[in-house]
Amino acid sequence: MKTATEILDGQILLIDKPLKWSSFQAVNKLKYALKRELSLPKKFKIGHAGTLDPLATGLLIICTGKFTKRITEIQGQPKEYTGTFKLGATTPSYDLETEIDENFSINHINEALINQILPHFLGEIDQKPPVFSAIKKDGIRMYEHARAGVEMEMESRKTTIHEFEITRIDLPEIDFRVVCSKGTYIRSLAHDFGKALESGAHLTVLRRTKIGDYLVENAVSPDEFEKQISSYE
Repeated sequence: MKTATEILDGQILLIDKPLKWSSFQAVNKLKYALKRELSLPKKFKIGHAGTLDPLATGLLIICTGKFTKRITEIQGQPKEYTGTFKLGATTPSYDLETEIDENFSINHINEALINQILPHFLGEIDQKPPVFSAIKKDGIRMYEHARAGVEMEMESRKTTIHEFEITRIDLPEIDFRVVCSKGTYIRSLAHDFGKALESGAHLTVLRRTKIGDYLVENAVSPDEFEKQISSYE
């Protein structure tokens, strides 16, 4: 475990964020554990390098001290995700945060069609972020507009999909692995993939497994991190 001096000088901490935790909650858990156990100052620098939605799990990189200056650099590195799309239905949030709003046939979908569509999502693509996102418009986050029932048009953005493979097909579910650039919304990828299949789709499982060379296999949960600090002498 790190010393107070090392934390203040700067560390990169790898956390495996649990389901339904916000990234903010995970940072706060570490912040208070470090302050309590290492007698750190009330205010010390700590922050995460890339938000994970509450319904996603996996790698959350948390930087402390002088290493918070590296957050922008880390955020810019390619990210790897695994997860599940459910075909035949859409939701306003493109995931399980909201209820299904429309159902579609999947009778015409088979493995051959899925593999035929796949290459269209490789390389640089145009992607519209979900209306249920943290992007700000008129000073208000888009998900606040959406939850208030205010319709807002999202503008397309350029993003890059470096790798995209289907790892399991068990309709209506398909599992995937994707490596993408900063700013890619996997929820939007699910939605657009469903449209390309002339059906619908939404994201039901998402796990971030890698950021640059940092792996989730080397991460610990917030609770495990707290236990490690508490047992440190």
